[in-house]
Amino acid sequence: MSKSEQERSVSIELPDGSQLDFDGPVTVEDVAYEIGPGLGEDCRAGRVDGDLVPPEYEITEDARLEIVTPGSDDYIHLIRHSAAHVFAQALQRVYPEAELAIGPWTDDGFYYDISGVDIDEDDFPDIKAEMESIIDADYDIERVLRDREEAAEIYADNEYKQDILETEAAGEDPISFYVQDNWQDLCKGPHVQSTGQIGAIELLQIASAHWRGEEDNEMLTRVYGTAFESESDLEEFLEQRRKAEERDHRKIGQELNLFSIDGTTGPGLPLYHPNGKTVLNELSDYVANLNRDADYREVETPHVFRTELWKKSGHYENYRDDMFLLDVNDEEYGLKPMNCPGHATIFDQQQWSYRDLPVRYFEDGKVYRKEQRGELSGLSRTWAFTIDDGHLFVRPDQIEDEVEAIMDIILDILGTFNLDYNVQFATRPEKSVGSDEIWERAENQLEAVLEDADVDYDVEPGDGAFYGPKIDFAFEDALGRSWDGPTVQLDFNMPERFDLSYVGEDNEEHRPVMIHRALYGSYERFFMVLMEHYNGKFPPWLAPEQVRILPISDDQIPYAKQIQNRYLGDYRVEIEDRSWTVKRKIREAHEDRVPYMLILGSNEEEDGTISVRDRKEQEVKDVDPEAFAEHLDTEVDQRRTDVTFVQTYGN
Repeated sequence: MSKSEQERSVSIELPDGSQLDFDGPVTVEDVAYEIGPGLGEDCRAGRVDGDLVPPEYEITEDARLEIVTPGSDDYIHLIRHSAAHVFAQALQRVYPEAELAIGPWTDDGFYYDISGVDIDEDDFPDIKAEMESIIDADYDIERVLRDREEAAEIYADNEYKQDILETEAAGEDPISFYVQDNWQDLCKGPHVQSTGQIGAIELLQIASAHWRGEEDNEMLTRVYGTAFESESDLEEFLEQRRKAEERDHRKIGQELNLFSIDGTTGPGLPLYHPNGKTVLNELSDYVANLNRDADYREVETPHVFRTELWKKSGHYENYRDDMFLLDVNDEEYGLKPMNCPGHATIFDQQQWSYRDLPVRYFEDGKVYRKEQRGELSGLSRTWAFTIDDGHLFVRPDQIEDEVEAIMDIILDILGTFNLDYNVQFATRPEKSVGSDEIWERAENQLEAVLEDADVDYDVEPGDGAFYGPKIDFAFEDALGRSWDGPTVQLDFNMPERFDLSYVGEDNEEHRPVMIHRALYGSYERFFMVLMEHYNGKFPPWLAPEQVRILPISDDQIPYAKQIQNRYLGDYRVEIEDRSWTVKRKIREAHEDRVPYMLILGSNEEEDGTISVRDRKEQEVKDVDPEAFAEHLDTEVDQRRTDVTFVQTYGN
């Protein structure tokens, strides 16, 4: 370390906003002891500017720091990272020929990529038993620094670890290893102090993954597992996982004939069947009406543009590796990864006065991103997806009112679907564009809107986009995973790149601020969340089939058609005319999650009534069909989330 580095002061910002100053570089552990000896003793790791690092990590520049202790939310990541090492050690005890690639923690556990051994889930009991013996032995987990030459010698026969030494660890000397018993792994950490601090483990499944996620690289075996502080926490997780498997949107999508992803058409390219497209159309109509009511004007942009547009917007530089590029007549084109450059181009086609602003555009725009195949999963992550995009061009003094209006729409939508969500307010990152004054004003305006909306939110310092701060909403799926949903983002960058302007009251040109917003996020991911949230039992207004009429015999089919045409002509109604018993017809309708079944026999036909059964297996007889139709009108018009006719009419 140079003298200038030693003399450079370092300022540490703590979670409560207080600040500690040091004369030079300082470790995470040193900062913890400076705060208090008890915290120093409990320090297991630190989160430095968002990155999780070991206690020995040296902070050389001003930074934000959160100390991680056994009581911290981040402590579970240390347990799972250490569990990944325990798995790798146990694997090599059982299968000495196994070659290790990489094994990080994940949001719900860990995985380790391996090669050189052919295993399947039948081998899990032996590996798990060895893992438990390592945990019971309570080996110390120690960080050891080895020089680069020694590290290269250790992994002379492991091409994956060599790759890590040449990439992630490039330029580092010495190299960080973690050692437990007589086993070691190349790793930056952090970890718990000993294997015995891992309370409970489970191996979950096996998958395949290309090394580095690159399709041209070797295919590896990926073993997923999880770990918790206690057996009770593990059991709770496994029970949730079992329930979630019943709600997996891929399973529901197949059962209800909603969508498919056929490998012959290409990975990550969903095919929507009539039932699925019906739901998507309802979602689109709902949000389109909200947009029009809020004075948005609908636009449409092509699926492909010359890459000059993406270079102008900055996406080519940042998204090129994830874009689908093609050559046409010696010119390079790209399928659009985002809709915003097209909307900025539309705005730029005419002159605007300050009186014209805000200008609001919306589009259900299909976009394309070349995700790695190993990351594709049903509708949660695809190559082709549709964003319910909106872009506003506003004066700086209009930001707060416009964001408040967007928030109102988003909160109305979340209430309509009765969805659980959390909100993050992301502030200015280190690399950003725009003046300090603009950023400060924008952040204050966004935070004021959140406060006025009385929304609970977490502040994510430095997690904003380089072009502006943002408010993000995230949904939880049936596995407890968090998925991006609605968002509101301020953008000072694209108006600059596209030289957008309006004429102000002073007759001078001014730069507008661009607001990006999505009310669902993407239709694909929102559809996935809804499938799992409702377990396929869509609200009547969304259901692909809203009513199924069940004639007891063929004699009642004409009466069934009469009921359909006279009372239910505006709804999605099917008549079950197969020669089945009524019991089987009811069972099939329940399995298809149809909201309402109308059972028609000779008595109903004679009396001009219907028997109504809902998917909750509640039934009421002698119903006036007009009363049912009026109730269904109310449920659909009000977008109620549940079936209520039987309960209401029965009372």
